[in-house]
Amino acid sequence: MTTQQHSASAPSWSSCSAVQLPLPAGVPCGVRTSSSVGRRAAPPPHTHTAPPGRISTVQPGHASVSLAVLAALFLGGCAQGPGSLPAEQPSSAALTAAPDPAAPAAPDPVAPAAADPVAPAAADATPEPTVGASAGIAVGPVPVRPADAAWEPRDPSPVALDIAGTDISVRVLDVGIDDKNAMEIPDSFWEAGWYRYGPAPGAETGNAVMAAHVDSLTEVMPFAQLKDVGIGTIVTVGLEDGRSLTYRVSDVRNVPKATLNGSEIFKRDGDHQLKIITCGGDWLPEEGDYEDNVVLTALPL
Repeated sequence: MTTQQHSASAPSWSSCSAVQLPLPAGVPCGVRTSSSVGRRAAPPPHTHTAPPGRISTVQPGHASVSLAVLAALFLGGCAQGPGSLPAEQPSSAALTAAPDPAAPAAPDPVAPAAADPVAPAAADATPEPTVGASAGIAVGPVPVRPADAAWEPRDPSPVALDIAGTDISVRVLDVGIDDKNAMEIPDSFWEAGWYRYGPAPGAETGNAVMAAHVDSLTEVMPFAQLKDVGIGTIVTVGLEDGRSLTYRVSDVRNVPKATLNGSEIFKRDGDHQLKIITCGGDWLPEEGDYEDNVVLTALPL
């Protein structure tokens, strides 16, 4: 398998915001561009309109739905999508540590000791998943871990992705989550990100998740072809140890961002699957984002 090499730098921002899965702190779901993967300049006034017919809103055998994906996939490369969490939303730690405004102002020297010394630790505890109200996403029982959890690789990392019959032949980078609990996505249109805190390709159980940008303001990029991949298409994943894994596509569909189920996409149990995600569907000029995500599912051979 040959992976295309592209030295040209990516445009300063993408016309898509990648997969948006805003969740409580620590939940490994959303996808946004992270400064640790590559900084993106603030988007200029948006004038882009998707060329007619470029993004299909229907996949054969599936209900008609629009697309928009992980933030330029799930990404924050353009204006923040409507489902994003408020930038200054207080964390559970802030809520726990905030002083009670109704508490008496008497200079009781014992008052500081009255605070529960264990309370601050709540910020480090694994939060219980809840419904992502701002995005209308039912998170469900998603396994979670702190955003700064140490990465303990169990399987060789993927380094290349190739989808037969398409121009999708790209490098794969290990990515995590940013400070807004969103999956990081590489800025380059010729790279995909693999969510390193979840299962790796070749794992016995759970979903290995990859995501990439779909296009720029002026060019249609490789992952724009993801929506047209046929059932039965072969997907090859190259590993850092030199081995290759082969998958067969079982499903490709457009999923509205507002209904994208993080617990299903990022699950760590059940039969092993490969999930590849990008933006798609109708372009929403007012929101500076695509409406849906394109989600490809492939099963190991």
